[in-house]
Parts: sequence; structure tokens; C-alpha cells
Amino acid sequence: MLQGNAIVGQSGGPTSVINASLAGVIEQAIAAKPIGRIFGMRFGIEGVLGNFLLDLGAESKDTLKTLRTTPSSALGSTRLKLKDEHFEPILKQLKKFNIRYFFMIGGNDTMDTIHRVVEYANSTGYEMRGVGVSKTVDNDLYGTDHTPGFPSAARYVAMSILQGGLLARDMQRVDQYSIFQTVGRSAGWLPAAAACAKRDPSDPPHIILMPERPFEKDKFLAAVEKAQKKYGFVSIVCGEGVCYADGTPISASGTKDKFGNVEFGAMGGTSAAMMLHRIIAEEFGWRGEFQVTESLQMCAADRAVKLDYDEAYKCGKQAVKLATSGTTGVMVSLTRESKTGEPYRSGTGTIELAKVANHERPMPDKYITKDGLFVTKAFLDYCRPLVGELPAYANLTIKRAKP
Repeated sequence: MLQGNAIVGQSGGPTSVINASLAGVIEQAIAAKPIGRIFGMRFGIEGVLGNFLLDLGAESKDTLKTLRTTPSSALGSTRLKLKDEHFEPILKQLKKFNIRYFFMIGGNDTMDTIHRVVEYANSTGYEMRGVGVSKTVDNDLYGTDHTPGFPSAARYVAMSILQGGLLARDMQRVDQYSIFQTVGRSAGWLPAAAACAKRDPSDPPHIILMPERPFEKDKFLAAVEKAQKKYGFVSIVCGEGVCYADGTPISASGTKDKFGNVEFGAMGGTSAAMMLHRIIAEEFGWRGEFQVTESLQMCAADRAVKLDYDEAYKCGKQAVKLATSGTTGVMVSLTRESKTGEPYRSGTGTIELAKVANHERPMPDKYITKDGLFVTKAFLDYCRPLVGELPAYANLTIKRAKP
């Protein structure tokens, strides 16, 4: 049995439930016989390079309990892209603390970090096991039914459209259109979740733009005009990464991060929602508004979903169980055990880190309508159990009174 200490880090954007996974890792590591101490990376892998580790085993039980429902990334995050020269000093630090179990909570790039660090360590003869815990509000990780963090972010979007939609409907004599932008670089799962707010055809949203489909200006404007004429206003949801057919972002952003990903919220850039606002205003001369909430979707604990907390915590614990039983080089995945129409149930599985790091998971075609401007019933069957029940608000009977 491999004896030694463990380390855990968080990387990339936060979620409302990422700390539930962290709590799961810590609590299971403390209980695991092969693990002596559990350390935390301050600001992800930068904490290892900078010799800034936290003794997580010294935290009180009350702190760990509260951590399960605390949003954002308690350890601090990073987007450092590993270079070849980083691996030797990283391994030197891990050896100094006798780290034999390596855990990180994050997305594609984080899984790549775990894979490369553990592979390097093992190639030098230093035995170490690495297991990843999935996290992203984008829901674009390969090999899992959904990612911890997505259900809560999806509920945030659905609630925003449900409540903001009432405002848009009632203010239609002032603003003829409203646009809500979600995060999501290359996948439309999050903007698609807005459809969970819709019960009647007139309810927002009326149009959903997803990165899986190229933006066609003329088709978009025709749909906008049709909805406005039919309902008196038009509600639009867009993902931040929507692009034209040639790959140019409608946000006109050209800034990229260290991983080569377009930074849609970069300083000096124009948001997708702002550009859509401009396109509609120039075409029809209407007044409208747009909302870009950015990171609020990642840390709104007041709209978090209980099953999301529970699944995130379960994944954290499962990562430690897998590693201490001899498994390495995998990410904990979520599996859906229930069928459509049954009460929702989930389990856990695994997928190789290398596969997660090198693949993305866009929305499948069956979830997107043929015109590319909305989602299908199949998507709603997938997403609604994750989002949970939404509030029911009153609608007045709009009927002209007679004297």
C-alpha cells in the first residue's frame, strides 16, 4: 500500500460548489489510512512552485462543514500554463512534503496539469497517484453526464431569464428587446439552460444563440423581428463564444489567454451581447438592453442546487477512494442512473485524464433545433432535473375591461 501525504488544488474559473469537492477530498484524505497529511495548493500549481502550501488537516470540523456550501475557490485559483522547466522544481517540492497522492479540481487544462505532473514524477521513479475532480460551469468536459458546478450555474441562468423575462415583458413599451449573455467559450450548455424558464411560447427566452452553430446575421434578425411582432418584445440569450461561420467571434475579441483560448471578457473587447444589441438597434431603431453577468454565474450560492453540492462533495470523496485503492490517471465522472421521467439519480465513474485534456464536449445535435436558434425537448429532459423546480409567478389576465 502506497504510504505518504496528499495534496489538493483548485484551478480555472470557480463554481458555486467547487469547495464542496474540496471538502470531500479533505475529509476523505483525513480518514484514509495510507494518507498521513493533506496539504492545499495556494493558487493552484503556483502554490507548489512558490512553496505556499496549506495544512488542511489542521482546519476545524466546523470550517470543513461550512466549506461545503461556500462559493468560489477557497484555496485560490490559477491559469498558469505549465512549461517543461516547471516540472523539476514541482517534483522537488512534492518530494519535500512526501506527496504521493495528487488531486486537483478543475476543467480540461487542470486535468492536463495532473496528467503531466504525475507522468513526470513516475517517469523519474517517484511513485505518485493522481486523480482529478471535474469542475466547470460550461459543462463541456468530455466523459461525464455533467460537471459539478453546471446545475447551479444553469439554475442561475434560468432564474435570471425567468425573473428578467417578466421585466422585459412588462417594459416592452420602453425596451423592445433584451439580451442576456452567459459564459461558455465553445459550448452552449449554459445559454441553453435558459430554456428551463420557458413554459408558454410567449415566455422568454425566444432565441438562444449557442457556439455550436455559426451566427447568421440575416437569419437572426428575421427571428428577432418575428418574435417582436408576435409577443411585443423579444428575449435573447447568447453564449459568450458565439462566432460567425469563419470563426470570428461576434464579440470581436482577439485577446487570448496562456492556453490559447479567446478571452471574451478581456479589457478593451466588446461582449457578444453588446454587439447583438448594436446589430438590432441599427437594423430596427429599437431601444433595448443587455446583461453580462460574467463571474456571478460561477459563485451565486443563493441559487445553488442541493444536488450540485451533494454531487460535488461525492466526487471529491470518490477521488481519494480511487487513489488510495490503487487507481491513478483518471478523472471522477458523473453518470446518470435514472431514465427520462424517473426521479433523478446519479452515480460516479472514471475517464482517463488524457482523454479529458484533449477533448471538448459540445452540445449534441439532438439537443439543438434545426434552425439553430433554440433547444429541443430532449435537452429540457436532460437539463430540468439538474436545475430543479423554478418558482411559479402570477400572470394577470390581460383582457380589456368594459365600462
